[in-house]
Amino acid sequence: MSKKLMFVVNVDWFFMSHRLPIALEAKRQGYEVHIATGITDQKEAMEKCGLIVHSISIDRSSPNLIGLMRTFFQLLNLFLKVRPDLVHLVTIKPVLLGGIAARMARIPAVVAAISGLGYVFLDRGWVSRRRQQVVSALYRIALGHSNLKVIFQNEDDRIALMRLTDLQKGQVEMIRGSGVDLDRIKATPLPTGVPVVMLIARLIADKGVREFIAASSILNQSGHAIRCCLVGTTDPENPSSLSEEELCGYEVEGIIERWGYRSDIGEVLKEAHIVVLPSYREGLPKVLLEAAAAGRPVITTDVPGCRDAIDIDVSGVLVPVADAEALAASIRTLVDDRERCVGLGIAGRALAEREFDIKQVVRRHLQIYQNLTEGAP
Repeated sequence: MSKKLMFVVNVDWFFMSHRLPIALEAKRQGYEVHIATGITDQKEAMEKCGLIVHSISIDRSSPNLIGLMRTFFQLLNLFLKVRPDLVHLVTIKPVLLGGIAARMARIPAVVAAISGLGYVFLDRGWVSRRRQQVVSALYRIALGHSNLKVIFQNEDDRIALMRLTDLQKGQVEMIRGSGVDLDRIKATPLPTGVPVVMLIARLIADKGVREFIAASSILNQSGHAIRCCLVGTTDPENPSSLSEEELCGYEVEGIIERWGYRSDIGEVLKEAHIVVLPSYREGLPKVLLEAAAAGRPVITTDVPGCRDAIDIDVSGVLVPVADAEALAASIRTLVDDRERCVGLGIAGRALAEREFDIKQVVRRHLQIYQNLTEGAP
């Protein structure tokens, strides 16, 4: 019989953008692939790929205890019903809740993908410290499975979580991001005309959207002819999401352009001169891997995940976090030096080919699956 693999992911669109190639290759190799996720509008697309979809409720915006318990018991019941040979847990709540449920259901093998430690570890204050203590304890329980592999995207998260848990070196794997399709996103020459500086992300404060808007305002006031563009939508389930009213105000004032959500990221990147991501913390942001593949210079923040997505001062440059003036200065410097932008873009493509190829990422995941299922009790 086919081995059963189950992905547990917060929401369907994230699975489609970040894990679909792995699931398709697993299916090609004979796995029966299940997806447990929150459903928006991607269920039909997943089922057309031959994946078995299970709807679960995961509230991404709140640590509400009742909601967490509901999700936990949904996962526990699903694991007991389907009896997967391997579960692949992606992002914080699936790792925590699914990890504990997998131990209780005696799932033979577990993969936990740590794509950033989340805003819980960004907040400060007494309440936040208590919450961090609780989450740390949950990590120790969730990652206590005897046949486990934890995938990290950056070294800072690996060090931090290994301090909090009893993880051993042999249980840890480093894979830099979810990969990029180098056949779909190709390097193209920088466009001509008024420079386009682009931030592609969910429009939440933790992505540095307000710093980008402030930097755009500084550049406008200095008389630089630069188009600063936001590509993405708000995320009402995230507590740091900007409001539509706030964003509309900036757009009306002419500080930014809003391009909305775009699925054709390769075509969008052709229009950019520079890609910016002034985020507060990441796992390894896929948009920066895609920018590298497209041959676009990157400006990002000197924080975990972001600095790991570039070759510093070779394919991109770093600025301090939450510093709009430094961001504006860095944008101005690159806009005024097209030759350097071209060089950074060429180096970015080389980095993507060396480190971020989706084929390599998929191959490594399938090897992890094989090793775990062969070693399962």
